[in-house]
Amino acid sequence: MEFTGKIIAVLPVKSGVGRNSGNEWKAQEYVVENHDQYPRKMCFEVFGGDKIEQFNIQMGEELTVSFDIDCNQWQDRWFNRIRAWKVERVGVAAPVGGAPVPPQAPSSTPAFNAGDASDDLPF
Repeated sequence: MEFTGKIIAVLPVKSGVGRNSGNEWKAQEYVVENHDQYPRKMCFEVFGGDKIEQFNIQMGEELTVSFDIDCNQWQDRWFNRIRAWKVERVGVAAPVGGAPVPPQAPSSTPAFNAGDASDDLPF
């Protein structure tokens, strides 16, 4: 799934140690708002210190966020989790580390000559 909009909030980094694995983890949440007639907001999470650094999301940026939705149960309640797995800047030719974009092919429309005798249009 994808959501495109402007970053309107960057929340503090959360960190901890996994109960079962004992490994350290980091996660950061962001809020993005789309530009529809009735704007919608989505809070998403980036999990892992390496992904947080790789995406380098800043306040005010226009992004397309690709994400997965999952949920967790805690004390007989269910909570949704929206986790980003890819972030692309809107209007940027190629994502960081991506392949270069080839130049656009020239237009195949013929040039217009004002004095063309075969042009029988009145304007």
